[in-house]
Amino acid sequence: MFEDLAFIATIAIKSSIAVLFAAVGEVFAERSGVLNLGVEGMMLTGAMVGAAAGIAWGDPWLAAACGMLAGAALAALHAFFTITLKSDQTLSGLAIAILGAGLAGFLGRAIIGVRGVRFGLEAVPGLSDIPVIGNILFRQNELAYLAYILVPLAAWVLFHTRLGLKIRAVGEDAAAADAMGVNVVLVRWSCVLFGGLLAGLGGCYLSLAYTPGWKDGMTMGQGWIAIAMVIFSGWRPGRAALGALLFGALAALQWHFEAGGSELIPSWILKMLPYVLTIAVLVLVKAFATSGKGSAPASLGVPFQRM
Repeated sequence: MFEDLAFIATIAIKSSIAVLFAAVGEVFAERSGVLNLGVEGMMLTGAMVGAAAGIAWGDPWLAAACGMLAGAALAALHAFFTITLKSDQTLSGLAIAILGAGLAGFLGRAIIGVRGVRFGLEAVPGLSDIPVIGNILFRQNELAYLAYILVPLAAWVLFHTRLGLKIRAVGEDAAAADAMGVNVVLVRWSCVLFGGLLAGLGGCYLSLAYTPGWKDGMTMGQGWIAIAMVIFSGWRPGRAALGALLFGALAALQWHFEAGGSELIPSWILKMLPYVLTIAVLVLVKAFATSGKGSAPASLGVPFQRM
């Protein structure tokens, strides 16, 4: 029983990393006032480009960099329409999601089933020998360790640096931030591009570490889950990581029941469980959000127009 719980915890962490990367990136984009609903398309494109680059060059880090750039390219398109041209952010994001999924599916047909490179498991000397948590936390792949560093670093930047103050000011009142000398357009462009880089990295995690190789639709809606986790977190990186871990735990339970051949719960219910419970958590968060703490940035979705 104890070994089963430890194994489920290990799988939960593995299953949460892609959502975590995308959610942290989306926190920065939305904190700056830009809603990006194109995360799913960016993740799919990043996953496909990462897998293709890995097949071509055989270097997982170079492949991940290519996937990140692919995600950033779609993010730049979204930023151009929403920040520069001041188009509707919801429509632009949905278009990017569809475009990214279509491009990945079309361009990735040639590499479906082709074996590529992968990030292997790396034990951290000393830490991996800690009883119980050593095996769970410190026998993961390099991208998981990168995620461990990313979350506290993102929280520190957002809440304890001058840059983070500028980002939050732009997201709350862009006109006031502009009057104080903040370059609103530069801050928003930077945050959207950063979100695209991390969405692409989340996709790369799936195709280079979690289930190496490319298959069409391999994100299975994790980009939408990442957006939901941003709301769940109250736009905070640490809470977004907890939300991603919750999703990973539900996915791990699904895998555990299926692998064990349990017939107590039908397989179709197990497959939809992580997504249904994510929606339920969001409903509860909305229902009990009685204070202003954790509310959305005031300028989220509002184009900036200098007077």
